[in-house]
Amino acid sequence: MSRNRFTMPAAVSAAALALLTLSACGGSDGASDPEPGGAASGGAAKPAAGAVIKIADSPVGKILVDESGRTLYGFTKDKPGSSRCDADCIAVWPALTSAKDVTAGTGVQPDLLKEAKLGEGAEQAVYGDWPLYYYVGDATAGDVNGQGLDGEWFVVAADGKLVKKAA
Repeated sequence: MSRNRFTMPAAVSAAALALLTLSACGGSDGASDPEPGGAASGGAAKPAAGAVIKIADSPVGKILVDESGRTLYGFTKDKPGSSRCDADCIAVWPALTSAKDVTAGTGVQPDLLKEAKLGEGAEQAVYGDWPLYYYVGDATAGDVNGQGLDGEWFVVAADGKLVKKAA
């Protein structure tokens, strides 16, 4: 019995580590769009009732975060206002989705904040040209563990541009 108690956590830890190190989006050529509602149903968390985006200090400067202080990222393979993150990608990089409007909090330029329809009533928040994502490797508010990952994922600055310096 004690062997099973230790084997299962080890297997779960190994699976979690594999998921975190997986370059899920790195091999995508962006040729296919995610399935309709992909961010809302393809492994991402359920859409929030409404989201607030604000600015916070980080090791790389002032960046976008949600109302809980969780870091938001942009994906360099996305097209302006349109996600190229497929279902495997969304498993590691969940989209910031909302069933209601996403609003601009402190320091956010409201004219840069938009939403892209995903289906099933959900919308992905877009800032400037960048659809916004979380990173599953960020455990707490203020983490920027996804910064620069695969040379494709970067935090988003208050001006709507990706911050491409190291954390």
